[in-house]
Amino acid sequence: MPPIPSQFPEEVKSLISGIERRHNHISQVEIPELRKCTGPLAVQQSLAEEVRQDTILLSKQIEDLDLMVDDLRGEKNRKELKESVMSFRQKLDNLKAETRAALLASKKAIDQRARSNREELFASSVLSEKDKQPVNEKSRILLLPSEDALMQANADVTHALRRTIALMQTELERSVLSTQLLQDSTKTLLSASEQHDTLSSVMHASKQLVTALEKSDWLDRVLILLAFIFFLLVVAFILKQRILDRGLRIAFWWTRFIPSFSGDAELLWAMEKGPAEVVQSGSQSLSSVVVSVASSVAPVATVVLSSSISSVTSTAASEESQYLSPQYTEALEAESPLPTPSPSPSQSSTSDDEVESASPIPTPVPSIPLHDSEPLTQPHAADHDPAVHVEL
Repeated sequence: MPPIPSQFPEEVKSLISGIERRHNHISQVEIPELRKCTGPLAVQQSLAEEVRQDTILLSKQIEDLDLMVDDLRGEKNRKELKESVMSFRQKLDNLKAETRAALLASKKAIDQRARSNREELFASSVLSEKDKQPVNEKSRILLLPSEDALMQANADVTHALRRTIALMQTELERSVLSTQLLQDSTKTLLSASEQHDTLSSVMHASKQLVTALEKSDWLDRVLILLAFIFFLLVVAFILKQRILDRGLRIAFWWTRFIPSFSGDAELLWAMEKGPAEVVQSGSQSLSSVVVSVASSVAPVATVVLSSSISSVTSTAASEESQYLSPQYTEALEAESPLPTPSPSPSQSSTSDDEVESASPIPTPVPSIPLHDSEPLTQPHAADHDPAVHVEL
C-alpha cells in the first residue's frame, strides 16, 4: 500500500487508515482462525459471521471513501484517491475469496474430524467384540454377521444421537439469543413507551403554552394599536392647537375689530319679536332720548346764550364808549339797563335740533365670535361721549 498523500483532508486520511486496519485484522486474524477451526459447528458459524460482518463494514467504508472523491480539490488528489479506492475494492474481493476458501477448509476439517471420530469409535467397538469371541470357531462363524449388524446399528444410533445433541445445542443457543433479543426489545419498547408518554405531556404543555402566547400576542397587538391611535389623536390635537388654531388666529386677526351683538340681549329679543316691534321700540327709545337730551341741554343752552349775549353787549358798549363821552354813557346806563335775554321757543327748538344732530343716537353694533376666543365688543359711541350716555 503506498503512503497516504499529505494533501488529503484529515477526514479522508482517518477513513483510509481505518480501512487499512480493518483489512489487516480480517486478513491476518479472522480468516486464519476460520481456516484452522475444526469444530464444533457453532464455533465455525460464529467465526464466519464475524468475518461476514467485518467484510460488510469494510465495504461500507470503501463506498464512503468513493463518495469523497468528488469533494476533493484538484484533479491530482481526486485521481490518487480514486486509485486508492480501486485498490481497496480489489483487496475486498480477495478477502471475500479467502473467506470462502477458509470456510470450505473449516467445513472439510470438521467433516474429517467427525469421520475420524466415528471410525475410531467403530474400531474400538470392533476390537472389544473380537476379544469377547468364543474359542469355538464354529460358533464365532455363526455369530459374526449378527454382531456386525448390531454394531453398525449401534454406531448409526450413536451418530444420530450426537447429531441430535449438536442440533439441540445449536437450537438452545439460538433460543438463548432469541430470549436475549426479546429482553432487549422489551426494554427498548418500555423506554420508547416512557419517552412517548414524556413527549406527549411535553407536547400538551407546549400546546397550552403556544395557545397562551397567541392570546397574549393578540392582546398586546390590540393594546399597541389602541396606544398608537391614542398617540395619533394626541399628536393631532397638539398640531391643531399649535398650528391650525394659531394660524387661524393670525390669519383672522382683523376679526377682533368687528363688533359683536352677543351682549345686547334686548336687541336680540326684539329681533325675535319681529320688525314691527323693533320699529315701535326704536321710536319709543328715540323719543325718550330726545326728551332726555332736550331736558339736559336746555339749561346749558340758556346759560351759554346769556353769557354770549352779555359778552356781545359788553363788547359793543366798549366800542361805543370809545366814540361817546363818558357823561352820555353814564346817562344811558342809568336810564336803560340792558335786560338778560331769555331763549325763545324757536331758539330752544333749534338748539334741541342741533343737540340731537350733534349727539347721534347710539345703535347697537353686531359682534362676530372668533375661533376659540371670547367675542370682542366695540364700545358704543355713547360711551365715548361725555355729555350723552344712553342705555337701551
